[in-house]
Amino acid sequence: MMLNQIKSLFLTVAVIACVQAQQPAMTNKWEAEIKKFEEADRKSLPPKDAVLFVGSSSIRLWNSLGEDFPSVKIINRGFGGSDIEDSTYYAGRIVTPYRPRLIVLYAGDNDLANGKSPEQVFEDFRAFVGHVRRDLPQARIAFISIKPSPARRQLIEKQKATNGLIKNYISHEKGLSYIDVFTPMLGKDGAIRPELFVGDGLHLNKEGYALWKSVTAPHLR
Repeated sequence: MMLNQIKSLFLTVAVIACVQAQQPAMTNKWEAEIKKFEEADRKSLPPKDAVLFVGSSSIRLWNSLGEDFPSVKIINRGFGGSDIEDSTYYAGRIVTPYRPRLIVLYAGDNDLANGKSPEQVFEDFRAFVGHVRRDLPQARIAFISIKPSPARRQLIEKQKATNGLIKNYISHEKGLSYIDVFTPMLGKDGAIRPELFVGDGLHLNKEGYALWKSVTAPHLR
């Protein structure tokens, strides 16, 4: 009996150690990009009371942010290929230090593509919100809905489900807003609009970002 308890204890410790060892491995692939952000901050102080855009490649590649919202102080901290949990993991370095008045998050797209369920992505979003509220209780958070795309059309039902979970949660929380880009990226027939994307069918072109601009603008006030 005692031997079995000892074996069980060692197994538990081993599992915990394995999980702890995997977490840095999952996130350290972004370390070089995060250090580039920090180096840029040292060379030029970011604006105060800004709107911070953070998340995956759809944010990173939004190169016209400053032009799209000229009256808004913008900080772009998108890093391509990232999941929601990556933004949470690095929040202490690319979110909290700026003390933004508003954080605009786009992530969840890659999460589903990497095999996470809508429920897991939703919980990751809640964890991000909890982290931000702990460190920046006055900051507002806006979530850009997971976009439909030709390259990931097989995930559209999971995208709808995830967006629905997050939208419902946001509707019951103060300081959160939901930016619906999903709906206008579909045609009247319900099909994904290919003219909004570059050749890979995943990332947005100028027309796609123009749509995002029009939908996002009211939330930046």
